[in-house]
Amino acid sequence: MQVKDIMNTDVIVCDPHTTISEASLLLKKHNISGLPVVEKGRVVGIVSEGDLLKLLEVPEPGGLWLPSPFEVIEIPIRELLNWEETKHMLDDIGSKPVSEIMQKNVHVISPENSIQDAVRLITKHKVNRLPVVEDDILVGIITRGDIIHGLGGNKEQ
Repeated sequence: MQVKDIMNTDVIVCDPHTTISEASLLLKKHNISGLPVVEKGRVVGIVSEGDLLKLLEVPEPGGLWLPSPFEVIEIPIRELLNWEETKHMLDDIGSKPVSEIMQKNVHVISPENSIQDAVRLITKHKVNRLPVVEDDILVGIITRGDIIHGLGGNKEQ
């Protein structure tokens, strides 16, 4: 079985100028976890839920800290200010283009490759999806789920 036999040709994509907010809405609307970033038909990156989640990582505070009596009064005010900064930061993040967070080193596959080739690439590179390209142009996408369904056979026939 070849990649072309089970790939999805109706690929949801965005371009490098799509905002992070717009990309996250596309993921939600189409119930997908990642999408190729395409420019003039060519895959230039890929953005996933994982890339979006990395934006929300907050560093863990390190070490033991005991507040002074004055800081006990100051802490609630400081936390409120931190929350306001965080909300502002999230608004700023959403307006940035996906080109700032997308994975630029994208692993792709040809429609003529075997399913086994796709499985090898997906497991080796620990990715959930592979854009399918022919002559450097996006023609489809294959996901882990597509492979599982493909291997299970089409019972509707």
